[in-house]
Amino acid sequence: MSLAPHRIPPEPTWRKPAGMIGMIVYIAIYALIISVLSDQILGAPQYVQVAFYLVAGLVWVVPLKPLFLWMNTGRWRMK
Repeated sequence: MSLAPHRIPPEPTWRKPAGMIGMIVYIAIYALIISVLSDQILGAPQYVQVAFYLVAGLVWVVPLKPLFLWMNTGRWRMK
């Protein structure tokens, strides 16, 4: 039984720390925006509030996909 050759990890790049800082800043700004908007829908019917929080709780992930790709490959889009 032969063991797979030991892979040498790639050199660390500046993109990962920069991407992590970008994620933290993005999430903080997104949370601030959602908190301001949630004050606006406070008197809305309950189904509107549930829909708002459901959408807001899922949508924040969408812009992070290109950021993760950039952090790992250096490109913003798949070829």
